[in-house]
Amino acid sequence: MPAALRYPLVISALTIDVCIAFAIACIAALPADNALDQVSALAIVVVGVAGWTLRVWYRSARRVPLGTAASVRRVRQQHRLTSRSWLEIDGKTWLPVFFDPALVTLPSPVTAEVSTTTIGWNGHVFMVSGRALSAEPPGRLIDNPLAPDADAAERGAVAARPLRRLLLDAQSAVVGPFVGLFWVYLVGGGIPAFVGATCVGAAVAIWASAIRGSDPS
Repeated sequence: MPAALRYPLVISALTIDVCIAFAIACIAALPADNALDQVSALAIVVVGVAGWTLRVWYRSARRVPLGTAASVRRVRQQHRLTSRSWLEIDGKTWLPVFFDPALVTLPSPVTAEVSTTTIGWNGHVFMVSGRALSAEPPGRLIDNPLAPDADAAERGAVAARPLRRLLLDAQSAVVGPFVGLFWVYLVGGGIPAFVGATCVGAAVAIWASAIRGSDPS
């Protein structure tokens, strides 16, 4: 498994576990007809999370030959609750990539080999985490320095710690209660369903941040 995909895949598995736990609780605590509605809705969530995760994994993990050399520089995007790394290709295309500690040490600019799903530089392969843009991503963009700082490698290793990444991605969990209210409005179930749906909504929000390549640096 590519190292850059470990964190988002673990978050995907934990999100599915939260959905399964909620389904078991619904079957145990709710009337049969409402429990069936709850489990059916949860099944849709699980299929969506699993399907999108498999799509990302297949796209990023398959072996694609590196392409032609291009001028590449890393920019870190901060937009609302979003923080992502983008690689600017020849000043014309921006590709989002999964976080890798080597991104922190990337001089700006460098010559790298670019394909549709990967960018290779100095023995590192950065994996694309979303669609390319032909204009700058929205929000505040922070360029890497011309030469890496002396402590860049250490800062990259600290940023890559799973707990730090989870705490930063957890900012998006604020949508959980709103998802819970909407869930109860659509499916019913009262307070138990609200609590469970809030947890599911928070888990899916964290997953969405991780699977898009959130940047903890």
